[in-house]
Amino acid sequence: MSIDIDTSFTHFTRTAERAANQVIAAYSTSFGLATRILGPRHRQHVRNIYALVRVADELVDGVTAEAGLSHQQQNDALDHFIDETHRALRIGYSSDLIIHAFAQTARVAGIDESLIDPFFASMRTDLGERTGTRAVPLRFDAEAHQGYVYGSAEVVGLMCLRVFMRGENVDDGDASALRYGASRLGAAFQNINFLRDLSDDTARLGRNYLGMADHLEDRDRLEWVKTIRAQLDDANSVIPLLPRDARAAVRSALALFAALTRRIEKTNIDQLYRSRVRVPDAFKAGLAARAVAATWLEHR
Repeated sequence: MSIDIDTSFTHFTRTAERAANQVIAAYSTSFGLATRILGPRHRQHVRNIYALVRVADELVDGVTAEAGLSHQQQNDALDHFIDETHRALRIGYSSDLIIHAFAQTARVAGIDESLIDPFFASMRTDLGERTGTRAVPLRFDAEAHQGYVYGSAEVVGLMCLRVFMRGENVDDGDASALRYGASRLGAAFQNINFLRDLSDDTARLGRNYLGMADHLEDRDRLEWVKTIRAQLDDANSVIPLLPRDARAAVRSALALFAALTRRIEKTNIDQLYRSRVRVPDAFKAGLAARAVAATWLEHR
């Protein structure tokens, strides 16, 4: 009995999407909540983006090392992941379920190497260098920080923006404002996570994304809070330019990270080096509900 090729491909793609959804469920309740209030035409595409980004991030953040791979083998694993992603974009198929799901989204939304390659460059940075058997600690000055954040986070915001804006007609001014807002939101999210993850990044991974010193001071924390608030404000100002079925989810995510920023502002640096700042699930749900209500009340 023959099986229709299109039916087989569709079934495989849906299976890949379910795998992407499982990645989100396993790694981020916050992101999962935000995607649930996205419009149906965006929801799976954004989940597909997140899954690829998450798997790549885990590859360079210790999974391969804990599996016993040497530093060279970790680089080889990343090379394979990158090559397979590029191949899937060209041909529209991968036997890797997460890459296959991402490729479907990328081809629909016009996500290309101009966004994908900077992301993988930042992931490569995380693998770092070694002197003999010892890893060289990663320290980021202002220029290195900006480049890393662009690749690891801003381009992810721009990928999501391409999903949201496919088929939309906007003038050049609004399009430029939206790209700026998406970049600023991605940067804010990443900088907040750097502050939240100080303990793990420094103790386990030997990285300081927020400066050249081994240990930040409280004045550094407050300067980063100031920077993050400016980034969030810039992102918030362009939300009304988004399609209506994307606004509530973006508002919800922004509100969550604004809440995290307020908590970080009240937490001294030594505490941040000991524990990760969190927002209770019930509070997250309230933020999401308010974001939905605010969007519903808008005129367009």
